Amino acid sequence: MQVSSPMNKIAQITLVFWIMKISATTLGETAGDLLAQTLGVGYAVSTLIFFSIFLITLVAQLSSKRYIPALYWTVILSTSVAGTTMSDFMDRTLALGYAKGSMILITILLSIFAYWYFSERSLNINYIRNRKAEVLYWIAILFSNTLGTALGDFLSDTSGLGYIGGAILIGSLLAFIAICTFYTKISRVFLFWVAFVLTRPFGATFGDLLTKPHGKGGLDLGTTGSSLVLASILIAFMIYTTFKQNNVSSEQAL
Repeated sequence: MQVSSPMNKIAQITLVFWIMKISATTLGETAGDLLAQTLGVGYAVSTLIFFSIFLITLVAQLSSKRYIPALYWTVILSTSVAGTTMSDFMDRTLALGYAKGSMILITILLSIFAYWYFSERSLNINYIRNRKAEVLYWIAILFSNTLGTALGDFLSDTSGLGYIGGAILIGSLLAFIAICTFYTKISRVFLFWVAFVLTRPFGATFGDLLTKPHGKGGLDLGTTGSSLVLASILIAFMIYTTFKQNNVSSEQAL
């Protein structure tokens, strides 16, 4: 699905993409909680730290001339971790609550999509061919991950579904979207962005399921151990996609 364009530095949308996206978003949840809660840094300071990391990785991504898997997924991870602490800061420190915080973030994300569509006439990530569209893409990802955290916390804590129930609900919705992708004529661009947003609450609920104590319905694996396991999975796939990308580049050079 990737277009051969010098400005198109986006990963191809394959099964591996979605596995890495879910791994990154789940790691974003556990790593954000590790710094903000386990290490006691707090949501405000953690947000400043992770948002600064996001800006640094974003500048590197924007400066690159081609698709570099490790760099691309580092930016994805930075948006996920920053989104976690940004959402928690809004919902907990500012006491907006999950429902109100989610509505605010939905409004922001829809506004980003509206501006992107009316200025570029497309939300198709295969046609990101200028810097403006590239920047809008990453802003949309940042706020989609922030929204996903709020939605995931709402499903896990407020709705009564719990961590397992929330993960099952989001997982079922993602499966339904996959079916629609293969068997309906619904816009693939629309389905992609819905799935992209939903993988974040899936990661949030799954991350909470891994880290929270048994008394709260979690598996009590802790934020440190869970983060290390998820980071190992993501790094392994980064190496795989880098190796695959290098092979493709070598074949094209022949």
